[in-house]
Amino acid sequence: MVYLAYGIQGLTAIVGTFFVKDYLGLPASFLAALAFWAGIPWVLKMPLGHLVDLIWRYKAGLVYLGAAMLSASILIMIGLLADRAAMEAIMSAEAWYVAAVLLAPTGYVVQDVVADAMTVEAVPRLDPAGQPIDQARRKLMHTTMQTLGRVAIIGGGVLVSVANVYLFAGVAAMSEADKIATYIFIYQLALVIPLISILGVALAGYIKRRDFKRLLAHGFEPEEARLQLDRPVQQTTPNWWILGGSLVFVAFTLGMGLTNLPHNQEIIFIGSMAIVLFLMSRLMRVLDQEARLYLLGTAIIIFVFRAMPGPGAGQTWWMIDELAFDQQFLSVLSLIGSTMALVGLFVFRRFMAERSIAYVVVFLTLLSSFFYLPIVGMYFGLHQWTAAMTGGIVDARFIAIVDTALESPLGQVAMVPMLAWIANSAPDHLKATFFAVMASFSNLALSAGQLGTKYLNEVFLVTREVTDPITGQVTVPADYSELGPLMITALIIGLLLPLTAVALVKVSRLRSA
Repeated sequence: MVYLAYGIQGLTAIVGTFFVKDYLGLPASFLAALAFWAGIPWVLKMPLGHLVDLIWRYKAGLVYLGAAMLSASILIMIGLLADRAAMEAIMSAEAWYVAAVLLAPTGYVVQDVVADAMTVEAVPRLDPAGQPIDQARRKLMHTTMQTLGRVAIIGGGVLVSVANVYLFAGVAAMSEADKIATYIFIYQLALVIPLISILGVALAGYIKRRDFKRLLAHGFEPEEARLQLDRPVQQTTPNWWILGGSLVFVAFTLGMGLTNLPHNQEIIFIGSMAIVLFLMSRLMRVLDQEARLYLLGTAIIIFVFRAMPGPGAGQTWWMIDELAFDQQFLSVLSLIGSTMALVGLFVFRRFMAERSIAYVVVFLTLLSSFFYLPIVGMYFGLHQWTAAMTGGIVDARFIAIVDTALESPLGQVAMVPMLAWIANSAPDHLKATFFAVMASFSNLALSAGQLGTKYLNEVFLVTREVTDPITGQVTVPADYSELGPLMITALIIGLLLPLTAVALVKVSRLRSA
């Protein structure tokens, strides 16, 4: 339910965008800086993860704290829309908005750290008879647990997509007062987000009390019943290497993010990677030699797979300009993608559990490369040929819809084995810490992919048409002549590098989960 709440957060995204555009005088540079600061709570996930392990018995209180922060953020926005004058009597509307923007991610990350660790705790190590559960069955249980987490997040996104289609129907033709009333209603509706996470805690408490009464009815003494229900908690002592390293990571990211040094992004990436690898090395000391080999091999495969560059924004610009994909059609593609991702999680659940991560990565690499071919083909006129052969039925939009429906599940199928591996490897007393550090490592792979995308776009220059808003004169002409080679290069890199990483792990002493 915490994950579901996180998935529904996009409910206010469109309203927030229009509120800033229409009612606040904040420049784009300030908003870019604010976006940086809004990302800082996620940088804090590593020290927060270790803190959660240290105060694990109070985890419900942390969920309540996160919910309070989310509620405060939403209520601030309601106040700004409903009675701006009263809010400005205390401080400026811009200051209130900044507070709302910073409160929301802080609330989400506090809840997310707890939820990640609870997905580890939810999978038992012993069966009802007190016997250890075999590794294969536990792997399936972890995969199921992580699948349900992704289903909750994506399901929340699907609900938001459907709700936005309904809530914004005809909003363009509304009067200003009606628009504001609609915006207020959406923010009021968003108060369900923190409520859902709180209900998750309440539901867990109800289930525990129900099971306790059931055990008493079966003749257990109260103390025996509590031992049956309460998972033994291994005492966690502060790991000052992890806390210190995490704080260095935060300080480094903050310091570099606020500077304008040349190659700033590269310096942040290299420094962050060094710190995270150091923290991983400290965590690996609690694992045996065999587990370390599995962790290293799996980490390398996942990192390379997630670090693959893409074609960048130029591909979307080309689809809008050349294929005439408008906002509504792109929204439809997004909804189809989210829906099919949900379907794919259920279809591939056993496949993800029964196959190694190396096998899954090879399968997904081959499949995603194959599904990308029609998009590359459309750049060279594939849709024109298919439309001519089918009387206009199989046109660009038809190909895009089918390709999105087939390709969308792959990204989520790749995520679940990775999360299940992290959960399965995490020691009981360091589950939140382990999850936070390994998630940071896998997220750095995405940063590497973004840098790779930047480099590809520097080699293959793609520009969209930019016109002066006053004179209407074209200041930058559209040029998609190098998009084809860019897409082909991204396709080849995305195919060869993950396969090479898997091959290298297989021929070395390393293993993959």
